[in-house]
Amino acid sequence: MKIDVKDILPPGNHNLLQALIIEEFAPRFAPGAKVLYLGDTEHKTLFINEECLNKLGLYLTDHSKLPDVVLYDESREWLFLVEAVTSHGPVSPKRIVELEEFFQACKVGKVYVTAFLDKQEFKKHLADVAWETEVWIAENPDHMIHFNGDRFIGPR
Repeated sequence: MKIDVKDILPPGNHNLLQALIIEEFAPRFAPGAKVLYLGDTEHKTLFINEECLNKLGLYLTDHSKLPDVVLYDESREWLFLVEAVTSHGPVSPKRIVELEEFFQACKVGKVYVTAFLDKQEFKKHLADVAWETEVWIAENPDHMIHFNGDRFIGPR
């Protein structure tokens, strides 16, 4: 299902970054991926493809702590779990533990991505970015920074 993020996201830097994740990141790095979840700071569940999440073994509750954007690349069987950093932190080691716990029933690969609007914001959070994750900076949309050692982009 295609969603027009401009129609559902209220104004603000966080939501601007989420729109860029769907409109710029996804076509470049997760072409053809479905948006399964999109939340914002005020409305945690702006968009949910609950049927697809359930098929993957994921059942949401009021206390589920999903990343800001969840994309599913069915052809590679990868979930892209994307945190949009504007005020909260990146995908940190602590955040990976939380997400791994929530996604333990899901048997597809997981790609952890932290998204930033610009390099300046990235620099503020660099020390907290977890190894084995990816970083995408919207001001340079064709590139990613890989904190993955011997592995390029791919599931954890």
